[in-house]
Amino acid sequence: MKKKNVAFYTLGCKLNFSETSTIARNFKDEGFNRVDFSEKADIYVINTCSVTENADKRFKTIVKQAQKANPEAFVAAVGCYAQLKPQELADVNGVDLVLGATEKFKITDYINDLSKNDFGEVHSCEIEEADFYVGSYSIGDRTRAFLKVQDGCDYKCTYCTIPLARGISRSDTMVNVLKNAKEISKQNIKEIVLTGVNIGDYGKGEFGNKKHEHTFLDLVTELDKVEGIERLRISSIEPNLLKNETIDLVSKSRAFVPHFHVPLQSGSNDILKKMKRRYLRELYVDRVSKIKQVMPHACIGVDVIVGFPGETDEHFLETYNFLTELDISYLHVFTYSERDNTEAAEMEDVVPNNVRSKRSKMLRGLSVKKRRAFYESQIKTTRTVLFESENKEGYIHGFTENYVKVKAPWNPELVNTLHEVELTKIDDDGLVRFEFVKELAS
Repeated sequence: MKKKNVAFYTLGCKLNFSETSTIARNFKDEGFNRVDFSEKADIYVINTCSVTENADKRFKTIVKQAQKANPEAFVAAVGCYAQLKPQELADVNGVDLVLGATEKFKITDYINDLSKNDFGEVHSCEIEEADFYVGSYSIGDRTRAFLKVQDGCDYKCTYCTIPLARGISRSDTMVNVLKNAKEISKQNIKEIVLTGVNIGDYGKGEFGNKKHEHTFLDLVTELDKVEGIERLRISSIEPNLLKNETIDLVSKSRAFVPHFHVPLQSGSNDILKKMKRRYLRELYVDRVSKIKQVMPHACIGVDVIVGFPGETDEHFLETYNFLTELDISYLHVFTYSERDNTEAAEMEDVVPNNVRSKRSKMLRGLSVKKRRAFYESQIKTTRTVLFESENKEGYIHGFTENYVKVKAPWNPELVNTLHEVELTKIDDDGLVRFEFVKELAS
């Protein structure tokens, strides 16, 4: 019998990518053949996101893309948006199956019959039922893997739907994380990025309850000992959960790289309180100072939201000036968008969309300056680059351990290799040129 083809499309975060990979391996175990999303497939699986308005709109476009490739194909939606608004997705023309948070990893059980449905069939749970953990990791880009260590969130930030989409905070067992890391290391993958919804909360829910045996510090300590992994990167960690001991461990680590992504969301304490964040700006300054004290060359990325309800011009300037003075390397700027069933959506003093856009543009401009200044500070230093696998207009790109993006004329022999280089100059496109110092590894 001819193998059925399955194709996947992932919207959103690194966590979604790791989960798509795991679902794809389940299909492979069931005898399916994976093809690219642009090709003709029998089943198209779309892993959705609900963090921004854009992700909602893009879903319909992606369904159309699948239908264009094969009008008879079976289309399934999984992920955060599928949990939050299952009926809305089921009503999209062409969608046959919608699976919520607890069902997505059992998708192959639901696909007995691949005939098109007249309407989308929904299997979604009450989010309280999403209290068990499913481990996953992605192996797509050969140079880097996303390893999920934690899921869900117990924080109640007023703008966020993630606790509604993913449930309570829960963790993988230490044994399983280390097993997955070892499996990844055997695939000749040089870098693992740790991912989750709130990874600093690691340990909570490790045994299906709130009992703790391990902490995030324990996790990074043990992962640092796994042989065969050249690099480990912490994807994003809340400032209040990034402890001095973790920063110290990274500074002396064999494999953890000096790169932190620490969400701030606002530089105004008034707004942080309205957002129900669990820290004030003073703590954020303290975390940045500590990182730079022990790793002056560390790269620090920041998430920030503009246009939150009640954010006046003064509040925004407070954020802008705060970030200008802070020794950080780049920003991820999010324009606030109202999400159903969140406290913030009911708040007064809504910021007009044109003001939100203007503020976003200002912070994106600041991010360009910050990145440039950080790159300039790294010129004439010796770093290790891991080269990526894509040929982009005749160039190969790579990242140093502290996240400086470099480029060189395309050379397939460099793909997925680590080399020691001296950073020499910033090119016109903002990327960094270099000279090889010596070969490190192949």
